[in-house]
Amino acid sequence: MRSSLPALLCACLLAQPAEACRQALILGLDVSSSVDRQEYALQRRGLALALTDSQVAAAMIGGPGNELELAVFEWSGHSYQSLLVDWTSIDSTETLQTIANRLFSGTRTSATRPTAIGEAMLFAQALFAERPDCLVHTLDLSGDGKNNDGAEPDMIKPLLANAGVVINGLVIGIDQSDLQYGETSVAELTSYYQSNVITGPFAFVETALGFEDYRKAIKQKLLREMIPALAQMEPAPTGN
Repeated sequence: MRSSLPALLCACLLAQPAEACRQALILGLDVSSSVDRQEYALQRRGLALALTDSQVAAAMIGGPGNELELAVFEWSGHSYQSLLVDWTSIDSTETLQTIANRLFSGTRTSATRPTAIGEAMLFAQALFAERPDCLVHTLDLSGDGKNNDGAEPDMIKPLLANAGVVINGLVIGIDQSDLQYGETSVAELTSYYQSNVITGPFAFVETALGFEDYRKAIKQKLLREMIPALAQMEPAPTGN
């Protein structure tokens, strides 16, 4: 019979040495000029609701020494990356609710900015350097467009890959039939992320058909990217 995710999580955590941080997870949110105020609110609200979902909470929360470490930032052009949530050990539902409340309360800035995916990856690389002891380092980048500013992401991703970072993407796009001038279809953007952004073992691209679908997509993505971290945990040796 297939084990439930919470049961699998508990079994893996009990088998780990007390000092391990099992995963450092960074969530990067696209706030470039293509994201309007309503879409910005949908993105932050969707993430907040996903983090407080019971399935996500069960997968994230660990015992002392086995926590998932979480950081959240927003990004746009090469000169704009803003840390929304600094590194936080996810040890309770109360901690997740505190993070969610911070996300609920955010407001969209009025600045017009391009899309600098590569620079967002470099920002995340510097953050990961603050958590060198975590077993797995995962960057979760959400975006609704291709890079058009700063370093190209395909030039940056080998740096993170060589450091053992896994990069997953969440593409926010629209159907080909609904395209308007200057917009990118979800299929084209998914292909772009697959070729230029994601890297590492088990790396994948999740898709959301518009910002209204973001909450569902980010929940699925969070659950999916925590499974490889659990799989990499080796059982502690048992004695007689």
